[in-house]
Amino acid sequence: MRYDECVQRVPVRVKPKSYEAVIGGGLLASAAAEIIAALGRPSSRAKCFVVTVPPVRKHWEKALLDSLKKAEIQFHVLEMRDGERHKNISTVENLAEQMVKLGADRGCFVIALGGGVVGDVAGMLASIYMRGVQYVQVPTTFLAQVDASVGGKTGVNLASGKNLVGTFHHPRLVLADTATLATLPEREFRSGLYEALKCGVIRNAAIFHFMEKERERILARDAEAMEWLITECIKVKAEVVEADERENDLRRILNFGHTIGHALEAETSYRYFLHGEAVAWGMVAASMIAAAMQKTSAATAQRIISSVLAYAPLPKVEVKSKNIARRILSDKKTTNGIAHFVLPSEIGKVQISSTVPQKAVLQAVDELRYLSRA
Repeated sequence: MRYDECVQRVPVRVKPKSYEAVIGGGLLASAAAEIIAALGRPSSRAKCFVVTVPPVRKHWEKALLDSLKKAEIQFHVLEMRDGERHKNISTVENLAEQMVKLGADRGCFVIALGGGVVGDVAGMLASIYMRGVQYVQVPTTFLAQVDASVGGKTGVNLASGKNLVGTFHHPRLVLADTATLATLPEREFRSGLYEALKCGVIRNAAIFHFMEKERERILARDAEAMEWLITECIKVKAEVVEADERENDLRRILNFGHTIGHALEAETSYRYFLHGEAVAWGMVAASMIAAAMQKTSAATAQRIISSVLAYAPLPKVEVKSKNIARRILSDKKTTNGIAHFVLPSEIGKVQISSTVPQKAVLQAVDELRYLSRA
């Protein structure tokens, strides 16, 4: 079997130039060939900057760097501190200063080797360094592979809230090597599964049904199940991004669970919940709100909630409801003081509502606290 028959390729058709998400096991070994195919052969003077974090370096740096060496691509490794709390402007500035010292010019390119935090930071770095250089996403977490690496959103957090400073800057290539999931800690892995479940709720019911039926295979990280799930989720993301690149309408459905989820992260200073965990509780809350507002049936809401909790454990919710309501008002999805919620109608279909009363939000967070202690 040829190498190109062992991988899945999902096109992301955006302007000015489309790109591919490539999914398969062992892709890091052939990363240079994929990069050259996507970006062209770098000149002998062009420099590549690999942005990563210590845990990822330990397991996966060598495979990527060996591939770059064989292709005679010059590179430098830039290490940033790990964790959501380091996804900030100062990290971007520090990385940019290192690039300047290492002689990076407009002909350089960046590789993001890591999870969603690395991808967001490296993507933003690439988007603003000398007003924009090319970059490649090499996501090593399940969450980054199914969601964060595709779509061109980059951004960093402020103390006031998540992703409040950012840009749109698409990668030239996404390489999702499923082998990297083998070294992912269990909590990190499960965190990513909630973003996959989100794709099933908002657009592709087959994903939701698969995750209901194949829970044991998924939790065992079965290679075939992982490849199918990642590919289908990327297809959902690609379809939505192609239809609404700048989040003027349809793309907002990707925020299912994120309105309350982001508030939970910010309220706990990005030190308590992993992103996917906060989104999971946000999906539970959104389902409760949808049922309370009669936007969906109680049965559908319960089915979503049960599916989320089937992939638990989740951290307890120990925040004040009024603080979450206040955080939501500073969320980037709030316009003119009106918060927008993505609410499920049925499995595979959602609606965007700007009429969610604050009372419903407060009640939902109260219920999360109760449910998380059960």
